[in-house]
This record gives sequence, C-alpha cells and structure tokens, in this order.
Amino acid sequence: MTFSEQFLHDDLHPIDIVEHLAEHHDWEFDRIGDDQIAMAVEGQWRTYSVTLAWSGYDETLRLVCTFEMEPPEDKHAVLYETLNEANDKCWAGAFTYWAEQKLMVYRYGLVMAGAGGVCPEQVDTLIGTAVHSAERFYPAFQLAVWGDRTPRDAMQVAMAEAYGRA
Repeated sequence: MTFSEQFLHDDLHPIDIVEHLAEHHDWEFDRIGDDQIAMAVEGQWRTYSVTLAWSGYDETLRLVCTFEMEPPEDKHAVLYETLNEANDKCWAGAFTYWAEQKLMVYRYGLVMAGAGGVCPEQVDTLIGTAVHSAERFYPAFQLAVWGDRTPRDAMQVAMAEAYGRA
C-alpha cells in the first residue's frame, strides 16, 4: 500500500499531510497553526529547519528550508556568486541568503491550483528535494566562504545527479 492510499477517503488539509509525514519519518515538529508547521530534519551536514505553510488563497504549499550561516561581510559577494551557481543547477526551488537573520534559505512553492488537493508523495518529494539540495550545496557554500575557493571551484564538490545503473 502506498502512503497516499492511507488517505484515499480523507479530505486532509495539506498541513495535516505534512504532520503525518513528520510522524512517519520521526521528525521533530511543531504545528504552528492550522496552515503552518515547522520541523527539524537531520541531514548529513547539519539539522535543517523546514517550515511549510499552506495558502488557500492561491492554493500553494510554500516550503522554506533554512540553516545558520554567518559569513564575514567581506565574503558576501563570493557567497552570492556561489548562490547563483547553485541556483543554476536547481530545477526546483532556489537558494537565497537572509543576511539580517544569518540564514541560508532554500525556498519552493508547490502550486496546486485546480489540482483538487495535495498528495503525500508530492509533499514527501518536496521536503526530500529541499533537504537533498541543502546537503548537496552546503559544502560548496562552506568552501567558497571559508575555504577561499572561487565559486566555480567550490561548486565542483556539489556532485551532479547520477543516472542509470553501475
């Protein structure tokens, strides 16, 4: 039975689905409100704060995945250049840096207008893609800011997706 088959007869709110996924994966979470949930997802490099919010107005599930990063002021330009390189390799979602909060941020909006709802596999993929992207590019951000590598050189550690079988 697929995960979504558990919800076939239920008309669950998208954040309810996220909550069930968080329980299923044993992630720490806090239901902030009816339309918002925050979770802690453990990665290889760090623990990521993942917040999802549902907007009924435009039927969009918004995801923000963050981790702390405090680059020196003189390294902001190289960080932004590295962000551009990373975003060029991301097909879904994008990175930005919130300097005031000292947070690296990966954002994505899953637009569900007219789709009749969100399924658990979509939400699981959304969260998985965010964490995978943060894990993939974290070393590049570190090398560019603290390893004195050029953004292009730093991006070499962000391994490309593998296709096929060995």
